[in-house]
Amino acid sequence: MVFIEHSASGRGERGVVAAGHRAAPEHTHPDDVPVLAALAALADPVRLALVRELAGAADWTRSCGSFDVPVGKAALSHHFAVLRAAGLVEQRDEGPRRVNRLRRAEFDARFPGLLDLVLRAD
Repeated sequence: MVFIEHSASGRGERGVVAAGHRAAPEHTHPDDVPVLAALAALADPVRLALVRELAGAADWTRSCGSFDVPVGKAALSHHFAVLRAAGLVEQRDEGPRRVNRLRRAEFDARFPGLLDLVLRAD
């Protein structure tokens, strides 16, 4: 049995599931993200590497375990949670894999030019 709780804006979702099932990740729409939260999410080198790799990949083709970053599974999970909370990443489960997409269009609508600037900076 799955219950979905919507945020006040109606955009975020929180999955509550029965035992033996993985909860769906909670997502924040970019319209609900302050600019400082977006900048803080992009300031971390590991998160920036994840965003850069997602920017070069087709939507829903990269699973969480496919990224070459110098952190363990728990830290990687945390980094993805920060990116979801900043409205940068959306995730969904496909069987045993959790796949990702960069919310480029939505994020660009909220913060025009920010991703372009961050992605080309060295």
